[in-house]
Amino acid sequence: MNRTQHIISSGLVAFVGLWVCGISYTQQPAEAFLFPRLISSVFVALALWTFGKAIMGWSKVGNGVSARAFMQMLPGLLVAILYVFWAAKGLGFYTATSICFFILLSLYDPAPHTELRSWIKRLIISGVFMVVIYGLFAKLLKVYTPREIFF
Repeated sequence: MNRTQHIISSGLVAFVGLWVCGISYTQQPAEAFLFPRLISSVFVALALWTFGKAIMGWSKVGNGVSARAFMQMLPGLLVAILYVFWAAKGLGFYTATSICFFILLSLYDPAPHTELRSWIKRLIISGVFMVVIYGLFAKLLKVYTPREIFF
């Protein structure tokens, strides 16, 4: 079952990678999608390599994902799905990323949720993260990001 699970999951990742890569190469203006094209091409190459290794049985497969581990990942997966398919376009990249990062940090941070100090720490970490993301995408790479309601 472990090898089958690895083949299916790596095949799905390769399919999504090919889909995203195809979309990035059909969007205009071409200059705005240079960085996504580069990243998606590398992603596809690595995903296809992993899928090929899984099919040929060359991958070192562990025990797979247990039901308990999957249930621990599920809230993060749901937040990621909402982010990718709705929030980034509906709220704008930076607003949606800030909200999603803060939610994910709150979900998986082991610090107690009953202490004000841990919430302040999460807010500071989220703010610093967004400053770095903004500086990287908007200033350094000059990448087009979805803009809607806020920015």
